[in-house]
Amino acid sequence: MTTFSESDLQAGRRLFNGTARFRLGVAQLEQLPPLRGVEIAFAGRSNVGKSSLINALTGVNGLARASDTPGRTRELNFFDVGDHLTLVDMPGYGYAKASKKDVRQWQAVLKAYLRGRVGLTRAFVLIDARHGVMTPDIEMFEMLDDAAVPYQLVITKCDKINKFELAELQAETLGHVAKRAAAIQNLHLTSAERGFGLEDLRAEIACLVK
Repeated sequence: MTTFSESDLQAGRRLFNGTARFRLGVAQLEQLPPLRGVEIAFAGRSNVGKSSLINALTGVNGLARASDTPGRTRELNFFDVGDHLTLVDMPGYGYAKASKKDVRQWQAVLKAYLRGRVGLTRAFVLIDARHGVMTPDIEMFEMLDDAAVPYQLVITKCDKINKFELAELQAETLGHVAKRAAAIQNLHLTSAERGFGLEDLRAEIACLVK
């Protein structure tokens, strides 16, 4: 884990102290909006807690909304944070409720977005602390490596396991990305429910915006 200076932490607080709003949802590449400031994407399995994390980071309840049926959302949701940051909520993968045809179609759109979005600065891949890295996560790592998009892992729901399990999980998770071309070699440990780790994640994003 990275240790952030007080100035970095303050920059993170200022960045997320501004207005955060939903801009639009995109289902097809031709609908992609113009780049606006630094663009950062959040990826993860269905029910990993992406919406909760985005809401907790921005301090806006209900800004990002989880689908009632996991695996059904098929849009890239764009959020404006202040004047210089765009957050992109990517659909939860796993696709438990989708047909194979729909999965192939959406994966094609997702791959094209990752490969063609020149202004995409980083992707954060969320990993549920209760389950660790699973096969769909590894498939996402490979997609990001192929697209040459820098990505960093964020472990969510850290309050759901004990500190010994968390230490073990941290080592195992780093092992999964140790030799991957596009992976950032440090983690963020978070709990949206308890606010744990959010200051550091805000500081990390603020450093990218600078």
